[in-house]
Amino acid sequence: MKKYIIPCLLFSIFTAPLLLSCTPETSAPEAIQPIPEQKQVEWQQMETYAFIHFGLNTFNNQEWGYGNSDPKTFNPSKLNCEQWVQTLINAGMKGVILTAKHHDGFCLWPFEGTEYSVKNSPWKDGKGNIVKELSEACKKYGLKFAVYLSPWDRHHKNYGSPEYVDYFHAQLRDLLTHYGQVFEVWFDGANGGDGWYGGSKESRTIDRKNYYNYPRIYEMLDSLQPQAIIFSDGGPGCRWVGNEKGFAGATNWSLLRKGEVYPGYSKFKELQYGHPNGNQWVPAECDVSIRPGWFYHPEEDNQVKTPEQLVDLYYRSVGHNATLLLNFPVNRDGLIHPTDSANAVKFHEIIKQQLKNNLVANITPQVSDERGRNFSASAMTDNQYDTYWATKDGVTNGTIEFNFPKAQRMNRMMLQEYIPLGQRVKSFIVEYKEKDQWIPVALNEETTTIGYKRLLRFKTVISDAIRIRITEAKGPLCINNIGIYDAGENSEIHFPKATQIKSLPFTLIGIDLEEATKAFDKQEETSCFVEGDKLIIDLGSEQTISSLYILPDQSKENRGLISNYELRSGNEPNAINVLIKEGEFSNIQNNPILQSIFFTPIKTRYLELKATRMIKPGEPIGFAEIGIQ
Repeated sequence: MKKYIIPCLLFSIFTAPLLLSCTPETSAPEAIQPIPEQKQVEWQQMETYAFIHFGLNTFNNQEWGYGNSDPKTFNPSKLNCEQWVQTLINAGMKGVILTAKHHDGFCLWPFEGTEYSVKNSPWKDGKGNIVKELSEACKKYGLKFAVYLSPWDRHHKNYGSPEYVDYFHAQLRDLLTHYGQVFEVWFDGANGGDGWYGGSKESRTIDRKNYYNYPRIYEMLDSLQPQAIIFSDGGPGCRWVGNEKGFAGATNWSLLRKGEVYPGYSKFKELQYGHPNGNQWVPAECDVSIRPGWFYHPEEDNQVKTPEQLVDLYYRSVGHNATLLLNFPVNRDGLIHPTDSANAVKFHEIIKQQLKNNLVANITPQVSDERGRNFSASAMTDNQYDTYWATKDGVTNGTIEFNFPKAQRMNRMMLQEYIPLGQRVKSFIVEYKEKDQWIPVALNEETTTIGYKRLLRFKTVISDAIRIRITEAKGPLCINNIGIYDAGENSEIHFPKATQIKSLPFTLIGIDLEEATKAFDKQEETSCFVEGDKLIIDLGSEQTISSLYILPDQSKENRGLISNYELRSGNEPNAINVLIKEGEFSNIQNNPILQSIFFTPIKTRYLELKATRMIKPGEPIGFAEIGIQ
């Protein structure tokens, strides 16, 4: 297994370790706790892997079976696990997780503890074993294998009692013992509710925190499959991302507060972003199906996600410091549908093409600070994971600048922190050079965290220089890889026009209604002007928001342009004092286009936008359009 090396330690096969003199210039930065286990780093390096949902639901056109479907309806006529595996490999997947048992309780392997399994189906005269066939196909073709085992069982008569917990643990032990190494074990957060339950047909509730005796389960996993990552809402190996749409927040910490999140956690939306003050390393996994449903439904054959939609999810999952778990609902023949296969393979080809040519490979950037020769700037472009640039102790911001002999076309960027030493970066800015001025690239999301990997899509620029300014971090910077790319034609990100700005409803406090209406009438030629240096926005009630759009006055005079701003929130009109963001609208005088302010989602009723500097001091602030999302 890979080892993480601290450069000032040398080991000999003949002698005890030799400790060299370590100075601040040659020793590694101190880790920022918490840090990942080595297996968590290796798991995140997989980046994309597949889910397979298949079972009685497939043949009964259900998503969550009640637990009473007849096993005799399960009969895939052409089942071929090698077809699954070859499809997944061609789609760039590094592993596959099989739903060995879903909520309906039906087992895809002949588990001795129940009759509700493939052994009582007509498929292969009851002698089949899908878990075995898939694990063997994975081994044959070099794909990693893993299992999903639903804690909830709507079929079992003892669900909710201690006897069922023993049954569930026995199922898990069986899966972990007889089918080779698994890279992950997946525990669903859906637990308790109505079900067949041996014929009682009732609703049952359980103590989600304690019923399944997860400490005992973790001991079993550590003993039988120590390399496996444990998934549940709160980990401990990796966490649910808080949605089934396949994306993480642009701000995404690989941290949770230990013991706070459990299966069925009510504040699940915060899992998209993690806990910046967390004390346990629990990175996010983004699960999503290639179709609307998790199980196969013939009526969804024309609703398969397009390659372009999958590309977008890749940038918002893997590119947001998470992994992408893409589900393939196997059809009633026992095969991955050809449309699903074709779209997934095309998605992989597009990603490879867009990120094919790293414009800064082996180019040493100029940096504002350097820890020493073992942590030099050249480490960021050598394509090696375990080499990294670091700043001196106490230096928590810095600039990384690339200069080219001639102007380059650029619209994608990849950044990686060296996470074996923790997640550090809290805020950064990407800028390109136009003549003698540094101008931020046009993005459609905030640039806050980096983590294992951050992928940025920005409006194409053509320039001979680009830089990353890291403005805030928890400790000395540790960046191990940077890539800059031209994704090619037809790869532009699109920004809304004034007529396309979607917004929550709002009012402007202290502004005449007729004047205020000009800020949300979807007409670029009208502008609302506000005297003074502040604009207060009332959303009417507390709302969750993450962005503010401002189109400056579009007249020939471009009146009331804001140069620098502060944005604050609050739930009382006289107490709007929580600073969300401060910054500048760069180059707005020469190019007064739509301005976007992105921030970590917050709940608030009021926003205050303060102009701390105007292009023309004394002018009223001008807004052609305002949008809040």
